Amino acid sequence: MAYETLLVERDGPTAIITINRPKALNALNAQVFKDLLAAFDELEADVSVRCVIITGAGDKAFVAGADIGELASLRDSESATQKARAGHHITERLEHSRLPIIMAINGFALGGGLELAMAGDIRVAASTAKLGQPEVSLGIIGGFGGTQRLPRLVGQGMASYLLLTGEMIGAEEAKASNLVEKVVPPDQVMAESKRIASAIASKGPKAIELTKKVIHKGLQTDLHSALEIEAEAFGSIATTADAREGTKAFLEKRAPHFTGN
Repeated sequence: MAYETLLVERDGPTAIITINRPKALNALNAQVFKDLLAAFDELEADVSVRCVIITGAGDKAFVAGADIGELASLRDSESATQKARAGHHITERLEHSRLPIIMAINGFALGGGLELAMAGDIRVAASTAKLGQPEVSLGIIGGFGGTQRLPRLVGQGMASYLLLTGEMIGAEEAKASNLVEKVVPPDQVMAESKRIASAIASKGPKAIELTKKVIHKGLQTDLHSALEIEAEAFGSIATTADAREGTKAFLEKRAPHFTGN
């Protein structure tokens, strides 16, 4: 399927989505949201897809933010609220997708771009990337989840620093703050993202899907309740065909052949 603002390609079991608005530094507009939702409808329905990489076109930006023209045209508080909810809808869709999502941050990840990146499961950043939440410089606040996901990733103090000053940080500082998981040279961002995706895709697909789900459910509650979520999830998967195959392959000292059952 062709998309107005995205390029979608396959690399074996990995789908690669490129946000393709390089002249606008891949800024998020309503069409990008629409295309992302449609792309995930398509990819999630394809059982051969095991992992997704999202990146930005060009070598300057992953996503430089929300489309400022659209923000400037918001006519009242209700339309602005709906705009934020549209951002929440897409980030929650990614967060709760069955598919693990790797964000290949090849340049600026600012405002809505960082908020999109935080909705992924793993973030790989170019050493030259810059990250931040500069919305206060425009007299607004983060509206696509930044004020909520950022403290959960980096803690209240670092989140407050980024959200209140609007300053950018480099990739290494972002890694030290737990905002990104990997920092690599710019020309290795996609290769490293594909390597991680391949490692994920080689594992039991039901186990991967359930692990992602349990991580997110557990983070929304206390530890005791989260451990019960884990126990029930473990019980639901430990006797599946893939679990039998995985343990048998280990004992037989061979690679497992997972079928998703």
